[in-house]
Amino acid sequence: MFRRAIVRTPAANFAAGLTSVDFGKPDYDRALEQHAAYCRALENCGLTLTHLAADERYPDSTFVEDTAVLTERGAVVTRPGAESRLGEIEEIRGVLREHYSRVFAIEAPGTLDGGDVCEAGGKFFIGVSQRTNAFGAAQLAAIMSALGYDATLIDIRGLSNILHLKSGLAYLSGNRMLVIDELKRLKQLSDYELIDVDSADAYAANCLPVNERVLVAAGFPKLEARLQKLGYETIALEMSEFQKMDGGLSCLSLRF
Repeated sequence: MFRRAIVRTPAANFAAGLTSVDFGKPDYDRALEQHAAYCRALENCGLTLTHLAADERYPDSTFVEDTAVLTERGAVVTRPGAESRLGEIEEIRGVLREHYSRVFAIEAPGTLDGGDVCEAGGKFFIGVSQRTNAFGAAQLAAIMSALGYDATLIDIRGLSNILHLKSGLAYLSGNRMLVIDELKRLKQLSDYELIDVDSADAYAANCLPVNERVLVAAGFPKLEARLQKLGYETIALEMSEFQKMDGGLSCLSLRF
C-alpha cells in the first residue's frame, strides 16, 4: 500500500523539454489542469502528496519518477540518461532523506531513469534503454540485491516505439502484468500472466496501480473495460499534453 507520493508542477517552459514523438506542442494551461487532476486522483487513492515547485531550469522535471527508485527498504537516487536532467536529482536527494534512512545513488559512468524500473511484487525489472545504460542497470541490480530484492535486466534498446521499459509494461497485481506486443515474448516475463495490449492502445500500457485502483490514460475504453472485467477499479485521466512529451501516468510521481 502506498501512503505518500512526490509530485512536481510542470514548469512554464514544459514544452521545451525532450520528446521523441511529434504530436504537437503541449498546451501549458491544459497540462496544469491535467496535472492537478492527476494529483487529486492520487489523493483520492489515499496518498499524501509532497508538492515540489515548478523548476524552469529543467523543463522535464515534472516527470519526477525518473529521478529515483523507491522501495520499502531504501531509496536510490538515479542519474538520468539525458544530460539536461542531471541537475534534477539534488533536490530529490534532499527530499528523500526526510523519509529514508538509507539513500543510495547511481554513479558515473552509469545512467538510469526511474521509468526503466518496474517493481513486480518485490522483484525488480530494470530496462537497459537509450536512457539507462548497462552500467547504471548493473549498479541498481547490485543495490536491489543488497536490499534483499531480486533484480532482472531487460534490454529494450532494439525497440524504437518505447522510451522506457514502463512505456510498454505495467505490473498490476498478483502474477499479472500488462504488456505491449513487443514485450510479451520476453523470457524474463515467462512466469507471469501477461495481459497484452493492442497496438492501438500501446500508450495506455503505462497504467498505474495505486492501492485498490488503477489509473489509466483516458481515451482507451477497450483497455479500460478489459481491466474492469479483470476486477480492477479504474480511474481514467486525460494525459494528452504529457503524451506529447513522452510522458505517462507513472512518470508524474514517486510513490512510497
